[in-house]
Amino acid sequence: MPYEICNHVFASLPQMERGVAKVLGGDPKGNNFLYTNGKSVIIRNINNPAIADIYTEHPHQVTVAKYAPSGFYIASGDVSGKIRIWDTTQKEHLLKYEYQPFGGKIKDIAWTEDSKRIACVGEGREKFGAVFLWDTGSSVGEISGHSKVINSVDIKQTRPYRLISGSDDNCGAFFEGPPFKFKFSITDHSRFVNCVRFSPDGNRFCTAGADGQIFLYDGKTGEKICALGGAKAHEGGVYAVSWSPDSSQLISASGDKTVKLWDVGTSTALTTFNMGADVMDQQLGCLWQKDHLLSVSLSGYINYLDKSNPDRPLRTIKGHSKSIQSLTVHKNGGRSYIYSGSHDGHINILSLGGGHTGENNDFSGKGHSNLVTKMAVDDADQLVTCSMDDTVRFTSVTKKEYRWVQTRSIMLILTVYKKKVFTLDSLDYEPEAGAIHPGGSTAAVGGADGKVRLYSVQGNTLKDEGKSVEAKGPVTDMAYSKDGAYLAVTDEKKVVTVFTVADNYSVKNDFYGHHAKVVTLAWSPDNEHFASGGMDMMVYVWTVNDADKRLKIPDAHRLHHVSGLAWIDEHTLVTTSHDASVKQWTLKF
Repeated sequence: MPYEICNHVFASLPQMERGVAKVLGGDPKGNNFLYTNGKSVIIRNINNPAIADIYTEHPHQVTVAKYAPSGFYIASGDVSGKIRIWDTTQKEHLLKYEYQPFGGKIKDIAWTEDSKRIACVGEGREKFGAVFLWDTGSSVGEISGHSKVINSVDIKQTRPYRLISGSDDNCGAFFEGPPFKFKFSITDHSRFVNCVRFSPDGNRFCTAGADGQIFLYDGKTGEKICALGGAKAHEGGVYAVSWSPDSSQLISASGDKTVKLWDVGTSTALTTFNMGADVMDQQLGCLWQKDHLLSVSLSGYINYLDKSNPDRPLRTIKGHSKSIQSLTVHKNGGRSYIYSGSHDGHINILSLGGGHTGENNDFSGKGHSNLVTKMAVDDADQLVTCSMDDTVRFTSVTKKEYRWVQTRSIMLILTVYKKKVFTLDSLDYEPEAGAIHPGGSTAAVGGADGKVRLYSVQGNTLKDEGKSVEAKGPVTDMAYSKDGAYLAVTDEKKVVTVFTVADNYSVKNDFYGHHAKVVTLAWSPDNEHFASGGMDMMVYVWTVNDADKRLKIPDAHRLHHVSGLAWIDEHTLVTTSHDASVKQWTLKF
């Protein structure tokens, strides 16, 4: 029996929201960092971010995740108020404990240095925070003193323990413990307090706010020391701060599109990292991990900052932060490239092979402004993309710059062949999918009525000669095999039907196995196999000549159905999904 191995996960970027801080977590050993996107927690290797792992056990959107100081566990919190504590050492990430400290979105989590107590804060209904023992859930104090949502919390990593919090009520709060008791409010900020963090040595802590201010305090007493940068640390709101391992410096991320490196002793900025001029260049998160200084832009891009060249990051991790809707693969110069288009119109280029495996890139210039529905590379090495913004784009894959745009209403059926764009309008049926025979003589159009109509290609027009074949239900996707011998059609009745082209489109085989609507398919280069993906989150790899011989990939993306399939070669399949990640599977027959 054939089997499959998922040998690479190309992870999504953090899910970002304008004006909302993004908390990054750091592995205490300094090897990994983590963040959240949708219902997933993504763990990435800091030296090689292409190495990633995804935790997918939350039933609701995850908002924050933090390593325990021991490094053995991660605590992650979601919008429902659930905290899950799970193992980092096993591939399965077994659940250790689950708690519901309050009902509502969890916005930040902090551990004590012995990994025994956890504080969490957020948008609770009756209360905005809780502190409890990690192994029993028993309360070890009360987080009070705030009248609005608490955005941030941290615990001093040396004894005596102290806890600080920052809230939308423009105040911070200082607690002594355990058990933690409210001591006093910090009222220096004039707007929301977005982030509070203790220095690793526990001697100081800082608060950062939407007023552009960062204040320093004594870690043990809570006494104010100074304001960084005098009157204002940043021109825009400050969303995140992160201390250096030696507690002498810190970085701050701001909506003014800069990150600043501060010397704590002199309270002055040593370096200002200018991250761009676009609104998507606002900085909403940061992390100082060993020698690495990271920041996160509103775009979701993760920047590795360079102290010696503040205007150009050492590297920028690109990718998708929204659900992926379309996919194609293209070989160029001996290397394979995966092109994927997402819900927000973003197109990502993922290179495979050589020293650049897993490196993401994008096209320069103004791209699509809405969901990318289909894409393919034509004979002239142009990426042809069709979008819900009513445009088709022809973009050179070598120049990597958005160029020629053709505007069409995508309410029409639209399919592209050798730089020709065919449109069919005034139809008496609802078209759902289209495909052109590799020989260029026939265009097949599948309808919501379950019929596949066959048009002959004549110059720049499609001629209806009254030929059609029947699928088992409303058509969802279709594709010709690479050699043009077969046409495969998927439908809402959970069936894939393969027609033999040379035999006047007679039915070769019907393929049953999916438990829900089949939504996408792709032919292998060997023309003997094809893959299908359904709403049941299953991927099947079928053998054309034997409908019973199939390879099943259950839960290919765990949380969502597969939205795109493409083959790199006859043993390597690529899948994309609404989880914004790309997976590469090695198939052995």
